[in-house]
Amino acid sequence: MFLGIDLGTSGVKTILMDENQKVLATKSASIAVSRPRPGWSEQNAEDWWTATQHTLDALKGERPGQMTAVKGIGLSGHMHGATLLDAEDKVLRPCILWNDGRSAAECAELEKAEPALRTIAGNVAMPGFTAPKVQWVRNNEPEVYERIAKVLLPKDYLRLRLTGEYVGEMSDAAGTLWLDVAARDWSDGLLDATGLDRSHMPSLVEGSQPSAAVKPDLASRWGMARPPVVAGGGGDNAASACGVGTIAPGSAFVSLGTSGVLFASNEKFSPNTANAVHAFCHAVPGTWHQMGVVLAATDCLEWLARATGKSVAALSGLVSEEGLEASPALFLPYLGGERTPHNDVSLRAAFVGLAHESDTAVLTQTVFEGVAFAFRDCLEALKQAGTEVSRATAVGGGSRSRAWLKIIASALDIEIDIPEEGDFGAALGAARLGVCAATGADPSEICAPPPMTGSIAPDAALTQAYNESYARYRAITPAIKSALTG
Repeated sequence: MFLGIDLGTSGVKTILMDENQKVLATKSASIAVSRPRPGWSEQNAEDWWTATQHTLDALKGERPGQMTAVKGIGLSGHMHGATLLDAEDKVLRPCILWNDGRSAAECAELEKAEPALRTIAGNVAMPGFTAPKVQWVRNNEPEVYERIAKVLLPKDYLRLRLTGEYVGEMSDAAGTLWLDVAARDWSDGLLDATGLDRSHMPSLVEGSQPSAAVKPDLASRWGMARPPVVAGGGGDNAASACGVGTIAPGSAFVSLGTSGVLFASNEKFSPNTANAVHAFCHAVPGTWHQMGVVLAATDCLEWLARATGKSVAALSGLVSEEGLEASPALFLPYLGGERTPHNDVSLRAAFVGLAHESDTAVLTQTVFEGVAFAFRDCLEALKQAGTEVSRATAVGGGSRSRAWLKIIASALDIEIDIPEEGDFGAALGAARLGVCAATGADPSEICAPPPMTGSIAPDAALTQAYNESYARYRAITPAIKSALTG
């Protein structure tokens, strides 16, 4: 038996999986996000641990026999969060999350302090990353900064509570701006830019390797016959790639979650910092990946649901894949800024071209298309980094809408594969990494693609229409930015 624990922004999800990769049970617990100021986003690390314990206690209560046999655990979590600990492992302040935008000025500071930052880290300094957040604390909360003994990423804080050990892994560490991504090791120069050194960092393993074992008292609490090994695990997107089988170089997935991701696996480190492509280590050895990131994907639909007083399901039902024609209106999905290719937290969303006849169905389809064009931006950025994507597997809650997938397939002119019904996300990927760590199995065999129910091909007429719409979308973005900033 194996467990996969995924620490998401809105909650913890834990799955229990058998040796045949059949998911036997799933438990979840929600977590609140605090937004004390505009553009800020924080969580209390203790809430992560409380939620994790809740899911494991629930599995112990429901599946005591299977929990006895757990041999391996994998961890996944939202990336970039700055979890700051003192010398006694006390959390010094709420964790600053991936979607917090306060540290834009610190990004410029870091790039000035270490001119080789983009070359070493393979990424542009963005407020989402960990290092600028710590630099912000250094500048604005010096009494907190001076007490920092360790900086852990969110899932690695859970590892500390589970095992008592400070360990991270390559895919998550690559999102800190402290990792030499090509060398898969901490960079002394990048650490020094924030006044830190290796003593502040956890040790590093590959995602499929063992990191430590669960504390004996916790193993006993959850009825485990012996303390299971905890795999290195992965950042949420790398773990999702393991769950959906996107580990072979050239494979890809498109994730329609709260945020959106176009993820491509690579055999070598392939950065494109000019267009804000993320170039990270993968969660399996000797492999890297690129990501184009859309900060608001299904979040845009959630926003429209709140604005119209309708449910997300009701809105999605207004758009059918049959007879689709391009919307006459455009939507820029920048509710909280954008990463790829703009790297601009100040960008904001806009509808353009609305008319008297623009009803709720038109608004919904236009939102679908705006998010699709943001993915098109990601695809174009990946192409400029030398990566060709001809097909991708759909994951995430938004992928339940076939109409949305058809819009994306046509806007990107790629084939989109749809997995069989089931959960192939980060929790499954984490559990698969737990199998590798506990048994020594080859990740390429364990992290295989799931069976597919079919695929959605691009519609040639829609693709042509969307090429024209996308050109207008690209032209409007700088105009909107200019209007906002003056």
